[in-house]
Amino acid sequence: MEGKKVADFLWYPLQDLPFIFLVLIIAFTVHEFAHAFSAYKFGDRTAYDAGRVTLNPRVHLDVLGTILLLVVGFGWAKPVPVNRGRFKYPRLMGIVVSAVGPLSNLLIAILGILAVYIVNQTGYIDSASHGVQQAIGHFSYYLIFLNLLLFLFNLIPIPPLDGYRIIQDLVPLKVRLKMDQHVQWGMIIFLLIVFIPALRQHTLDPLFAYRYDIFIYFARKFELIFNAVNWGKLWVDF
Repeated sequence: MEGKKVADFLWYPLQDLPFIFLVLIIAFTVHEFAHAFSAYKFGDRTAYDAGRVTLNPRVHLDVLGTILLLVVGFGWAKPVPVNRGRFKYPRLMGIVVSAVGPLSNLLIAILGILAVYIVNQTGYIDSASHGVQQAIGHFSYYLIFLNLLLFLFNLIPIPPLDGYRIIQDLVPLKVRLKMDQHVQWGMIIFLLIVFIPALRQHTLDPLFAYRYDIFIYFARKFELIFNAVNWGKLWVDF
């Protein structure tokens, strides 16, 4: 009974938590590392001195962000400290540093799709036991779609997400200063969108639906090279 209550409280099935935690460790760690590494390469040692230029997940995972992903379907890791004033070209390099995080999640998803096609090409999936097929299916599903969700989620132009930082560096300084005056409202707006179903249905849900369009696009590209994957059979539980 207690297990059922926990399962009802979570956004994802309780039995899939091992796959989800593994995917989150990969997704969040690579995302934040991409921010920190690119900032360091552009001349800002802030993240480097804070120990963030690493693939050690312990320094990147945020407890609240991880819990929210399990409860409401998406979350975040610890933000990487960046001092744009140390960049040679602050605005241009600021855009790149902000963008590489979401793009790293997109890259992980694409590599996940590619990996399934490569494994399928060997015939291993069809010859594997039901348990192995199920494990491959669940892990690949979450690896692909959670990373696509994080890619889209982080591009939303609401502070403190990467999309907001990109917009900040694109607009004129006068506009940026006005944006900074209202940054405290960003989290409030974000929480309203998340927890009010009517708002979420008309904002986040349509945005996140593009995950499937992105997946289909790259899957069709890979099918020009590899044998087709029976995604319906592989992801029968979904």
